[in-house]
Amino acid sequence: MQRADMGGLAMFIAVAEERSFTKAAAKLGVSQSALSHAIRRLEQRLDLRLLTRTTRSVAPTEAGERLMETVGPAFADIDARIAALTELRTRPAGTVRITTSEHAARTLLWPAVDRICAQYPEIRVELSVQAGLTDIVAERFDAGVRLGERLEQDMVALRIGPRLRMATVGSPAYFAKHGTPLVPDDVTRHTCINLRMSDGSIYAWEYEKGGREVKIRVDGQFTFNDGELMVAAAVAGHGLAHTVEDRVAPLLGDGRLVRVLEDWCEPFDGYYLYYPNRRQPSAAFSLFLAALRYRA
Repeated sequence: MQRADMGGLAMFIAVAEERSFTKAAAKLGVSQSALSHAIRRLEQRLDLRLLTRTTRSVAPTEAGERLMETVGPAFADIDARIAALTELRTRPAGTVRITTSEHAARTLLWPAVDRICAQYPEIRVELSVQAGLTDIVAERFDAGVRLGERLEQDMVALRIGPRLRMATVGSPAYFAKHGTPLVPDDVTRHTCINLRMSDGSIYAWEYEKGGREVKIRVDGQFTFNDGELMVAAAVAGHGLAHTVEDRVAPLLGDGRLVRVLEDWCEPFDGYYLYYPNRRQPSAAFSLFLAALRYRA
């Protein structure tokens, strides 16, 4: 038996159960001619007559009865299992895989994950923290989270956070010893803490004011691929750090860090969740779409 025969078997069972080509065709949503052709092809394939046709009725032959007894339970089991899968799709369950940056994972995704998974224990979540863009289709992720300016093409994009600002910061002791930069070019004369990106490159500090954009390559004793370590080094007085404003807001508030060049740090597009255009997202994924959608 070939896979191509499975459709013919399903059609045969429908006709045998309904005892009517007309009713079976309506049940399956196919034409009577297509139904008749499929069953005739199945009979030729098996070299058996499966149905007895008269002008008033259709009934399985002895071979047809035996075929029903053989494959009927299997098809009933398949229908039951598909129904169970449909229940999982409509009831929040299953695994949701998202690739994201560390900052977005901590500030936006984790609060939603914590809340949703506490309410729906059958949902499993995998957050893969990566600094670079990921091919979410090839890597079998449900979605990715990145800044609006770094979105992949041909994806549905959902805004999940406010606009962001960068902040250049250092400890009070550092500024007392080395002075304060007044324009972006001044930071090249300071000890700075570099951030290495996932592709191996070093992040160039970005500034903007009045439509003028500036990128600065800095130097210093430390290079990290983790934003929290970069901030910790700045607090310890090892140099200037350039990072997302809300990462250092509490430290600015209690005086452990001081901000400079604030007028050169204009707001930019925040985080978006991007995902392939899908007709029927899972119930679990739909929960995250609703929970993460940004509402200003």
